Amino acid sequence: MKPQLLKVTNGPAHSFSIRQDTFPYINNHWHYHPEVELIHIRRGGGTQFIGDNIKRFNEGDVVLIGAHLPHYWRYDDTYFRENAEVHADAAVIHFSENFLGDQFLNLPESKSIKNLLEKAKRGIYIPAETAKAARLLIKKLLLSEGMYRIITLIELLSEIAACNNLVFLSSIGFRHDFNDIENERINAIYDYSLANFRKKIQLKEIAEVARISENSFCRYFKSRTRKTYSQFLIEIRVGDACKLLIEDRLSIKQICFECGFNNLVGFHKYFKLITGKSPLGYQREYTRI
Repeated sequence: MKPQLLKVTNGPAHSFSIRQDTFPYINNHWHYHPEVELIHIRRGGGTQFIGDNIKRFNEGDVVLIGAHLPHYWRYDDTYFRENAEVHADAAVIHFSENFLGDQFLNLPESKSIKNLLEKAKRGIYIPAETAKAARLLIKKLLLSEGMYRIITLIELLSEIAACNNLVFLSSIGFRHDFNDIENERINAIYDYSLANFRKKIQLKEIAEVARISENSFCRYFKSRTRKTYSQFLIEIRVGDACKLLIEDRLSIKQICFECGFNNLVGFHKYFKLITGKSPLGYQREYTRI
């Protein structure tokens, strides 16, 4: 599925945007934009897709999405029914990395925020205690005007940057921070992997896609993504398994082989390693009946 480029607009009197979405279909498509996005799920639940990460989202979640990282939030079907008794509500902030000028992030005092925005290129889930403080600042930001908007946004980003246990969402392999020369090769590897991860991809065939030798491919991929190609494929497969577990149409054994794993032992091992839960535990926690 190709992500859609979304045009984000700011008011004429504002350097960044903040809005409150109360309709479940607002973010209900696969999209990206050059602005950084910070979202607080005030009410609602469903499935979030961030890069190659697929997981459940719930009320209270705070997530930071870096520039150009494809994403969307798919609310549960109950939110789309006529006369639904449940309602969606999200606060969404969009800002350019240089909204305070080209030199702001190069100031020594801005180092933590600069590092945070670099980390956000993979998507970041904000853990409980920091999320609690962030939610209060987002509420304050919704009511702020003038210079207080900027001050509050800096305070909000500083609060998140000070957290030592931020949770990365998308794998490094999904990042698009390569120069123009690298892009064609990386994109070819990525596109082929997403189209074929359900089957065994031989080193020879992916090296041919990259147009380099097998030995060179292993070194090349790890130097660009800081992980092996096998690790990259496992993350994509586990993400796909999460989606299928939430849909609850197939048995766990069927999901194992549907996602490209060769055996149940390996599937359970890598699923728990990446999500922290067993497939059955994940399904029980995130599947809503």
